[in-house]
Amino acid sequence: MVAVGLILALAVRVDLFGIDLTMVGWILAIVGAIGLVASIVMARQNRPVVTTRPDVYPPPRDPDVRY
Repeated sequence: MVAVGLILALAVRVDLFGIDLTMVGWILAIVGAIGLVASIVMARQNRPVVTTRPDVYPPPRDPDVRY
């Protein structure tokens, strides 16, 4: 999105009725940069580490002598 925005903002010189492609390009570039920063921040967060523990289950009980 950043690349498309910068191409529209800096390289395209086409006039469309009521649409400013330069402004659309800058908006796309800024939104793409914000998305890139947000994805980097989310990727660098600590993730929980799953470990196995041998004592997860309770110890076995003695059988009931009533039965």
